[in-house]
Amino acid sequence: MIENKKRLAVFIDGSNFYFKLKSLEIKNLSRFNFRGLIDWLARDREIVSAGYYVGVVRAKPNDERGQKLRRAQRDLFNFLNSRAQRITVHRGYLMKNDNAFHEKGVDVKIATDLLVGAYENLYDEALIISSDTDLIPAMEKVKHLGKAVEYIGFGHQPALAMQTFATISRLLIKDELKSFINSDASAGTE
Repeated sequence: MIENKKRLAVFIDGSNFYFKLKSLEIKNLSRFNFRGLIDWLARDREIVSAGYYVGVVRAKPNDERGQKLRRAQRDLFNFLNSRAQRITVHRGYLMKNDNAFHEKGVDVKIATDLLVGAYENLYDEALIISSDTDLIPAMEKVKHLGKAVEYIGFGHQPALAMQTFATISRLLIKDELKSFINSDASAGTE
């Protein structure tokens, strides 16, 4: 008997994920095995797409701090796009106001891809790693279209509204995440 695996689309809110990991004192994303985490969360589902959504750092040539951030982000993008990780980077914008950066357009890109994928029947289930409650209206519509929505949050800072509107939710703890930090994340999982 042939088993039909559920098709899974993964949506990672990059900035949200970064700051959640940072609050757990997990700092070096270039050593984080994103593909390993995604494969683990997918369980027996077929991963049809995996996207990392983030605002792009822009910096003036004389902005040393900005240039350093830009290089680190470029290295992360190259790592995510590597054969081992196989994650598509979706770029939004970073705006600088009062010495602070604010993302623009990232949650809209996630919501749009969630909805387009549901309408075009590109997946059966969506896995969202984000605590951005702006995604709730899109999640509701995706569920209305007959798709399951899985919220992946963090045990130390759960988004209760996301849990409420998801079909299923899971809260990650630091010990689970630590197993995806390794000295050779480029090896990924095949």
